[in-house]
Amino acid sequence: MKKKVLMLVMAGMLSVVSLAGCSSFKEDEVVVTVEDQKITADIANFYARYVQAQYETYYSAYLGEDMWNSEAAKGETYEEYVKNSVLENLENMILLEKHMKDYDVSLSDEEKKIIDNAVKKFDNVNALEDKEKVSGSEETVKRVMTLMAIQQKMEKKIEEGADTEVPDEEAAQKSMQYVTFSYQSEDEDGNSKDMTDKEKKEVDKKAEEFAKGAKDAKDFEAYAKEQDQEVQTATFDSESKNPSEDLIKKADKLKEGEVTGVVKTDYGCYVAKVTSLLDREATDARKDTIVNERKQKLYTDTCEEWREKADIKLDKEVWKKIDFKDLKVTMKEEVKDPYADEVQTDDVADAKKEAEENGE
Repeated sequence: MKKKVLMLVMAGMLSVVSLAGCSSFKEDEVVVTVEDQKITADIANFYARYVQAQYETYYSAYLGEDMWNSEAAKGETYEEYVKNSVLENLENMILLEKHMKDYDVSLSDEEKKIIDNAVKKFDNVNALEDKEKVSGSEETVKRVMTLMAIQQKMEKKIEEGADTEVPDEEAAQKSMQYVTFSYQSEDEDGNSKDMTDKEKKEVDKKAEEFAKGAKDAKDFEAYAKEQDQEVQTATFDSESKNPSEDLIKKADKLKEGEVTGVVKTDYGCYVAKVTSLLDREATDARKDTIVNERKQKLYTDTCEEWREKADIKLDKEVWKKIDFKDLKVTMKEEVKDPYADEVQTDDVADAKKEAEENGE
C-alpha cells in the first residue's frame, strides 16, 4: 500500500549515546516564537535529533568521527550548518501550518492514524532513558510528525502553482558521439600516471589522424571501431560541463553531422561528431528538471516571503543548549527516505490492517 504521507525515520529504534557534559534545558523553554506560536525546547530538540540521526547514520563514515566540528562551508561547521537548517525548517513548518486553509490542506483521518501508529511504534521500541534524551514523549513525537506531514502536503500544494509549460527552445539538448585520447597511462602495477611530453605528442598525432578520417567517414562509430577507439555518447547544451567544457563549446557551434576536429585539454584530446541538434529524450528529461526547479523555487520563495513578513523571535541561549557534540544519535534499522513522494512502510500496512479490522 503506497501512501503519499510522511513517515518519520525516528519511528524506528534509536541508538543514543551520551558523551561528556550534556547540556540541560527545560523542555517547556521557548526556543523560537513565530507570530503567536511558540516552539518549545522539546519540539526543537526532537526534530534536531531526527536530523542529527540521519547525518550520524548515513554521513559519519564520510565525514569522520569529528564530523560536527568539520567545516561545511567557509567559517561554518557542520553542526552550525545543520542547526541553522533545522531552525529554519521548524519556523517554516509553523508558517506552513498557519497557511493550510489558504491552500485547502488538511490531514485525513487515515494519515492521522498512520502517524499515531508510528508514534506508538517509536514509544514501544525505544528505552525510556533514550526517549528522554531526545525529548521523545508521545506528545512531542506526534507534534513533530504532524508538522512534517503538513509540510510535505503544503509543499506539494504550493508547487502545483508552478508553470509546467517548457518550450523546446528552453530545454533543447543536443547529442554527440566522441572519442577520448587520454594523457594518462598505466604503470606496471596498473596505476594511472601522467604521460611524458613526448608521449603526449604521440597522442596528439594519433588524435589528429583520427579526426582527419572521421570528417570523411559516413559512420563515426563504425570508423572509430576500425581504429580500435571506444565511442561514447553525451547529450548537452551550452551550459554543460561534461565530458569537457572546451569540447562542449566547440560542439555547440556545429551543425548536425559535423565533426569538431581535435579539442585539446589538460587531460587529453577529444574528437566528436554532433549527431542531433534536438535529442528528444534528453530534451524531455531536461524539461522535467526545469519544471522541478520551478516548483522548488516557488515553494522556497513562498516560505521566504512569509518569513520576511512574520514576527520571528529566537532565544539563542536556549537554542545553544541543543548540542550535537554531546549526544550521539543513530538509527538501528533501515528506514525509508522521509521526503520521498511515495513512502512504503510497515506502519502504513499496520494502519491499513487495523483500519480493516475496525471496519474503517
